[in-house]
Amino acid sequence: MPNDQSLAPKALKDALLHHLMFSVGKDDSHATTQDWRMALSFALRDRIVAHWFEATRATYKAEAKRVYYLSMEFLIGRLLEDGLVNLGLMDQAVDALEAIGLDARSVIADEPDAALGNGGLGRLAACFLESLSTLGIPAYGYGIRYEHGLFEQQFSPAGRQLEFPERWLEQPHPWEFERPEAAYPIMFGGSVWEKNKRKIWMPEQVISAAAYDTPIVGWQGRWANTLRLWSGRAVDGGFDLARFNAGDYVSATSPEAEARTISRVLYPDDSTEIGKELRLKQEYFFTAASLADILRRFDSEYGDIKLLPQKAAVQLNDTHPAIAGPELVRLLHDDRGMAFDDAVAAAQEVLGYTNHTLLPEALERWPEDLFGRLLPRHLEIIDRIDNAHAKAHPDRKVTIREPGTVKMGELSFVMAHRVNGVSALHTGLMKTTVFKELDRLHPGRIVNQTNGVTPRRWLKSCNPGLAGLITDTIGDGWEADLERLVELEPHIGDSGFDDAYAGVKKANKDALSNWISQTHGITLDPAAMFDVHIKRMHEYKRQHLNILEAIALWQEIRDNPAAGWTKRVKLFAGKAAPAYVFAKDIIALINDVARVLNADPVTNRYLQVVFLPNYNVTLAERMIPASDLSEQISTAGKEASGTGNMKFALNGALTIGTLDGANVEIRERVGAENFFLFGMTADEVEARRAVEAHAAKAVAADPRLARALEAVRDGTFSAAGADQYAHIADNIAGHDYFTVASDFTDYWRAQRAVDAVFADPKRWMRMAALNTARSGWFSSDRTILGYARDVWGTKPLI
Repeated sequence: MPNDQSLAPKALKDALLHHLMFSVGKDDSHATTQDWRMALSFALRDRIVAHWFEATRATYKAEAKRVYYLSMEFLIGRLLEDGLVNLGLMDQAVDALEAIGLDARSVIADEPDAALGNGGLGRLAACFLESLSTLGIPAYGYGIRYEHGLFEQQFSPAGRQLEFPERWLEQPHPWEFERPEAAYPIMFGGSVWEKNKRKIWMPEQVISAAAYDTPIVGWQGRWANTLRLWSGRAVDGGFDLARFNAGDYVSATSPEAEARTISRVLYPDDSTEIGKELRLKQEYFFTAASLADILRRFDSEYGDIKLLPQKAAVQLNDTHPAIAGPELVRLLHDDRGMAFDDAVAAAQEVLGYTNHTLLPEALERWPEDLFGRLLPRHLEIIDRIDNAHAKAHPDRKVTIREPGTVKMGELSFVMAHRVNGVSALHTGLMKTTVFKELDRLHPGRIVNQTNGVTPRRWLKSCNPGLAGLITDTIGDGWEADLERLVELEPHIGDSGFDDAYAGVKKANKDALSNWISQTHGITLDPAAMFDVHIKRMHEYKRQHLNILEAIALWQEIRDNPAAGWTKRVKLFAGKAAPAYVFAKDIIALINDVARVLNADPVTNRYLQVVFLPNYNVTLAERMIPASDLSEQISTAGKEASGTGNMKFALNGALTIGTLDGANVEIRERVGAENFFLFGMTADEVEARRAVEAHAAKAVAADPRLARALEAVRDGTFSAAGADQYAHIADNIAGHDYFTVASDFTDYWRAQRAVDAVFADPKRWMRMAALNTARSGWFSSDRTILGYARDVWGTKPLI
């Protein structure tokens, strides 16, 4: 492998100038910041490609089993800084750029985020790919190359979410390689015929899946794997010259426009029938293309299809690629002539399924008429799989098919040899809730793999000050062995270490404050507690519990402004799905509360509220290192794991949270005394819901809660009419499925405990440092080694 860290700044400078001229087509006197960034990216890419090719050759030589990770999202963020850090070239790049007279940070920060995901599901997939490369496990990630991503979030003057298309691909993307030789026809609709006792699918529509490859390099460049993304194309070029010459210009290009629709937007609004159809087509499109590619690669190496389970492990990241089961059976049975039962057995050996939710509505179900119209052969195969499962388990009380419905969670479970949860609590709840009956029928199939995060991105890169302190304290090597962070613990309490740790946090808070001031015109006091809630907007994540507590605190400060309040800035970020009206209303409420509170001269020196727009990886990399308090306040039993909670703890933020998801394991690892616990357990939540008028009783028992709700209801924060947010207050005081009211009183108590500890800086900083020292177990390297051992049957090649 090339020795990247020995690359001198002059050599990198020469490579920069070479690519500026010959790849970008500019000279240095006319180059823009984007031109220099592109040139640096190409220079770095040259180094990454060398590792990529070496890893590919090593995989073929070893005839190694590959992991194929299928995911609708890969929230990879910016790749330039990631690559510079992993190859140890950051200092050389800075020196080379500055030798040319450029501001290195401006050049590196010019890269847009790749708009390939939304939240934790996609960021987890990105962490896993980087860990697979760090560990040297041969792997491909498979997904969709979204032209416009989820959406770019902006706020209207009234504080409401506005959605605009992401434009990340409007400028050249230097990290990808188009692979025109790897294109596959993906079929939809039509009918199924039988000929010579074999089923033949005659489709109505065919779209071509075009491949784009991005190399994903691991720590120190010892290995690189591939992220292959699919883009929709018309099979015949999509241009009708006869129609064009006849003047019908729109119709002449409509086949190409229709094909590209499939890869334009992540999670298109499925509140309409046409939206549902597009989402199902997307899921089949990328899954079918990926499986065709996997079999093509297998065929190039091996002649016996029976070897497939020994050479390929396909992991389904949630139910989006659940169609992989029947599709693989179709390919093996219909196309290759394998006996149906053998094809099912082979598919089960190959497939693993990761469940990410206990929310029944998130376990996808498709209407039979839509499914049968788009995928008629697959509906037949699913019925046959369901019948075989029923025959093998005559006492079963669960089915894949119900009248009018195809259940993708149950399909994923039945067609996988392993089904994993993503935290200890979540895995246990899977066995007693959504998959209780299937767990009884298939004991041992469910296993746990608690999530993790890559320390290269989420500490080394995003928090260089803390990373440097760690290296100065315990030496090199912790980046690939994160549990070495426990070696920090003996140094906590030493005045030199404590002062340095506090200094890192202060610098990070200063940097975030300066950025917010420059970008959004909002002035923050870095000495205040930075209380951060950054998640996808959803009722179960309970951003409305947080803002309700902020309202109550504002009211208390107004009543007694001289009571010695702890200064606090509540920072929010997160997107709501375009059709999720209630979540969008919560965003508007938070922005309206911010408008009122931040303008209040009595309280704004003690309490501010800020909602930062367009949350993405880069914004998270700014906010997490600067955070003092991490809000992990989901309704117990609803968050599968969380990975933001791990990133915060690793970077020295204390957690206020419920016993939900990986919070349970974080609290066990960092110590209960270094975690602010509140709220009901999952069992207590279920019991509370059974209490008649449980929310109304909670409101009646807490005057603070009642008063805060009244302010929401009476128009205190309403710029668009007195009853603008009454429905939010009515929901909390009424049905309140997510038990906001019942947990409010204990949340208030825990927040005042937070205030008391923050008022003692030495105690707070000790607790924060212990969170860092004890978070090493939450590395995605550890998670991937667990998958390799328990699910995939693979091992590292380095």
